[in-house]
Amino acid sequence: MTDREQLHREGYVLLRRAIPTEWLDDLRAVFDAGVKPSDQWPVPRGMDWRHSLLDTDSKVQAVCRLPEVLAVVGELIGERFFLSHVEGRDPLAGGGHQQLHRDLSAQRPGDIVSALAYFDDYGPENGATRIVPGSHRPGQGEPPFDFNDESRSVQLSGSAGDILVFDVDLVHAASLNAIGAPRRTLLISYFSEPLYASHLETASLRNVRMDTTDRFDPSDFSLR
Repeated sequence: MTDREQLHREGYVLLRRAIPTEWLDDLRAVFDAGVKPSDQWPVPRGMDWRHSLLDTDSKVQAVCRLPEVLAVVGELIGERFFLSHVEGRDPLAGGGHQQLHRDLSAQRPGDIVSALAYFDDYGPENGATRIVPGSHRPGQGEPPFDFNDESRSVQLSGSAGDILVFDVDLVHAASLNAIGAPRRTLLISYFSEPLYASHLETASLRNVRMDTTDRFDPSDFSLR
């Protein structure tokens, strides 16, 4: 069960084995088939990652629409929202390390939520995500976050099928894939409804091909 107060306090939840196990082989195959080199994207991608174009696949769309995920997204955004973007990412051996950062909300705090859906087991050895719980809403008078300070960061680890859902203002980063084992993930973005016009302005740059007209209302879902 997802605790509302804890979710808002920490800014994220890790949904263990949210993806049905029987979907995973198909999802990995879709990911691998959709991989495109950096120069085949409208905006060049990082060279130390594999990037997969897969947003129109029906099983990928089913992952993005899992009720458990939409319930958390609705709780965090707090108003009608839509699925804005999904792509596949996999850090290559010796690559993937990121400095701690925020992706940043657009018009108000909490209007964008991201999710990482893991298709492979993940941990510190193959570039798993680091997060800083509670860093999405700094306290009044709190000094700016030092993105070089790793003392509060938590290294996630878990199993294929897990999904991390988080407020985009949460400080986070990918880690170095030291052993080169696959860490295929979906990076999913959900926007509040008022951001739809700005979403359309950048959709082609993000290579969005899927239909983004569906709307989700937080009242249609309940946290479990």
